[in-house]
Amino acid sequence: METKKFKMVDEAFICVNCHTPVEPLNYTARDHCPNCLCSLHVDNNPGDRQNPCRGILKPIDAIKGKNDTLKIIYKCVKCGTIKKNKMALDDNYDLLLKIISSKNI
Repeated sequence: METKKFKMVDEAFICVNCHTPVEPLNYTARDHCPNCLCSLHVDNNPGDRQNPCRGILKPIDAIKGKNDTLKIIYKCVKCGTIKKNKMALDDNYDLLLKIISSKNI
């Protein structure tokens, strides 16, 4: 029996990195702070909350995904795992551009 790999979790939270109160997106699952773009390493598969690491996922780069959407590339500061996720409409685009440009110098 195949299990579903995506569990919709769109909830409010306080960012552990910058302490910004973050509201749900209401159109897809919120998984990172729109202010500092950081996330928590809590999932094995999106929304499952089964990963014991709990390290901060810091944005390190971005790539173009399907339909020209941007995907933020994260690296966990605790275990070094690399993850990626779609950029949300309310994300800090200026910060993302700064991260991308610092990689291309």
